[in-house]
Amino acid sequence: MAEAAVDLSELNLAGDDRVVPFQIDGLDVRGRAVQLGPLLNTILARHDYPAPVARLLAEAIVLTALIGTSLKFDGRFTVQTKGDGPVDLLVADFSSPDSLRAYARFDEDRLKEAQANGTVSPPALLGQGYLAFTIDQGQGMHPYQGIVPLDGSSLEEIAGVYFRQSEQIPTRVRLGVAELIDRDPEGKPRHNWRAGGVLAQFLPQAPERLRQRDLHGGDGDEQTHDHGDDDAWAEARMLVETVDTDELTDPQVNIERLLFRLFHERGVRIYEPQAVLDRCSCSRDKIKGVLEGFTAEEIEASLEDGEISVTCEFCSTTYRYAPSEFIPA
Repeated sequence: MAEAAVDLSELNLAGDDRVVPFQIDGLDVRGRAVQLGPLLNTILARHDYPAPVARLLAEAIVLTALIGTSLKFDGRFTVQTKGDGPVDLLVADFSSPDSLRAYARFDEDRLKEAQANGTVSPPALLGQGYLAFTIDQGQGMHPYQGIVPLDGSSLEEIAGVYFRQSEQIPTRVRLGVAELIDRDPEGKPRHNWRAGGVLAQFLPQAPERLRQRDLHGGDGDEQTHDHGDDDAWAEARMLVETVDTDELTDPQVNIERLLFRLFHERGVRIYEPQAVLDRCSCSRDKIKGVLEGFTAEEIEASLEDGEISVTCEFCSTTYRYAPSEFIPA
């Protein structure tokens, strides 16, 4: 742990693909921040997504990294959108302690039409539907799922609604994605994806300071919930809202420097960063286990050129099986 008030040159900077927890004692705020580089580039390049889809999935990946690394148990955290827009599905999941994977599904024709019409904002691409946050603590435990509607808001705004609605924790999220263009050693143009995010939560020790206005349409007691924002949280939220995409994605503006810029007057502490890795949980044995539940007729129907071929949607690894592995000779 280090206090951000010290000279940043004395810090061991986290760098890319490492989530940095932080705390601002003066504002009763805790949070996490991250910049993603190589991990993000690898995931997006693997599927060669069109730029609007890549940007959307990158936001979901950042959000998943920020929340998933806060798990205090061995399990999995998943962010999933399902809507009626050109990008009808986004999935990103984090498996403790450090594995992250993601993929997107989209309608190519509808996406091209949206690009031609200039309607490629995240809300337009996702359409109407829902955003689900799922926490799975493993075997023997029932998964917990929180669902909030896709209502034309950004992913960062919807995430804030989730925390307020399901966790009763005032939360502000900022997400940013950028495509950087440079040249390789041979002078040829190349591009790299970068993304970053900050998640700040108001967690005062005094419970009464957590009271908020009820959700629109809620059934809470108006008198109980009719309170303005706590001054400390209002200040913290305002500071987080000053963060722009350039700061979140610029490789020259590290996370520690950004946190210092935001909160140095209040005394920000940073803690040991946590790495996130591009690592899929699929395996030949896991997929074989699924196929072993098929009937002989289903196995026969799945054959192509005398074998069964299954490709993981996340990592694009293809597994091939002979029918003799499932059907006795």
